[in-house]
Parts: sequence; structure tokens; C-alpha cells
Amino acid sequence: MRAVARVVAVADGRGRTVLRELRGESPLLLRQAAAEQGVPTVYVVGGAAGPLAGDDLRLSVEVGPGATVRVRTVAASVALPGRAGAVSRMRVEAVVHDGGTLHWLPEQLVAAAGCDHVAESRVTLAEGAGLLWREELVCGRYGEPAGDVVVATSVDHAGRPLLRQSLAVGPAAPGWAGPAVLGGATATGSLLVVGPAAASGPATVDAGGGQPRGRLLPAGPGASAAWLPLAGGPAALLTATAADAHTLRVLLTAPVDAHTPP
Repeated sequence: MRAVARVVAVADGRGRTVLRELRGESPLLLRQAAAEQGVPTVYVVGGAAGPLAGDDLRLSVEVGPGATVRVRTVAASVALPGRAGAVSRMRVEAVVHDGGTLHWLPEQLVAAAGCDHVAESRVTLAEGAGLLWREELVCGRYGEPAGDVVVATSVDHAGRPLLRQSLAVGPAAPGWAGPAVLGGATATGSLLVVGPAAASGPATVDAGGGQPRGRLLPAGPGASAAWLPLAGGPAALLTATAADAHTLRVLLTAPVDAHTPP
């Protein structure tokens, strides 16, 4: 199955954001919901099971100058096996112009046993753009091993690379569950914060050079979390691992609340 969806948000000149374009195809159906804290919200509604191996799904989001939009999903995405040898792909491309802000806050991606899935995201930010970008991966449904999933994220800010990260789990990724990667955790995720709000995160100061550095955060048994300021812009990355999706969401939710306009 192939599907393309697109969201375009623009400022209306009166301090509000309107959705100029909202177009989807099954299973990427788009629905506008009530605004959250005054921010227009779009939900991606799955019109079919999956993604299934062989699916090629693409979603693009453009946020104009001075506009703000939040994108969510109504439920977790479960990557499922399909025809032998086929790979499913979900590509997200986002462009945020100067003064625009995007909150990308989907539910988890679940790597069901036997799946072969690639999730690719490419984000382009102007100098004065703001971003909250959350990604969460659960390695297998309850009581089953993880399938093969690659999550790759690329973010550019003001024409320069800001973040390049990739994670592979499943049988085709030797050592992914070991101490060098997830350390036995079955849920992992990250939250990228770009904009002036990133400076208010729990960073400390390196007494040697006076530069901000990251630190580990309280996470509880079987979990870990770290806040890392990024070079190349007012940005910081929170990464976390946990034994379950609920604990992971708790670790990644507080910064979302802190950086959402009242």
C-alpha cells in the first residue's frame, strides 16, 4: 500500500494559525481536532492495520512563519510482517519557517515480531524556528520478541546539521539489546527541543570551559534518561530507556509540558 499525506499551517495575520492544507490517503488519514492550549492540533488516524511489510507511507508537514501546529496520532503504530522479503517504510518530512513552531508528538511505534520496518524523518528548521519532536519505540508486543526496525532522524537548523541519529533493533541488529545499546530495556525514545526554551532544560555548566553539558536525570529502577545540549543551535535532546511504554512516556512528558505555551 502507498499513501501520501500533507499538512500546511500558516499564520492568518491576526495572531492565529490556520490549516491551509490537510490532505491524506488511507491509511494516513488526517483530522483536525480541538486546539490544545490554543495550538491547532492535527491527528493522524490509521485507516488500516500496519504498517505492513511492503507499505510505503509518506507524510509532509510545513509550518509557515509565525504559525504553530501540533501533530499527534490517535494510537500506537504497530509495524507488522507482510509478504516475505518486503520492507515497510514510513517517511516524515517537516519544514518549519522562521518564527514557526512544530510539536510532533505521535504515539509509540511498536516493532511486532517478524516485521521489517524503516522509519525515516527529515526536519528542516529556519534560524528562528521552534520544535518539539518526540519519537518512541517499543520492542515487541507483550510477551513477544522485537521485529526488525530502523529509526533514523535527521534535523538541520539554519542550514547546518543539528542532529543525526539512527537506531536499529531486532534480529538483524546484533547487540541491540546489550549494554552498549538498550541494556535490556524494551522501550526507548527521545525528545528534541529546539528554540529558546531548550536553554531552560536541566543542563549544568562545565566549570572548565563554561559550556553547557548534559546530565543524567532521575529515572527509577530499570530506566535511564539523559539531557544533552546540542551544538549548532539553541537545542537539547532528552533520551530515555525503560522497561515499558508507560514509564518511557512519563520520562519524556515533563519536558513537553514545560515547553508548551500556557
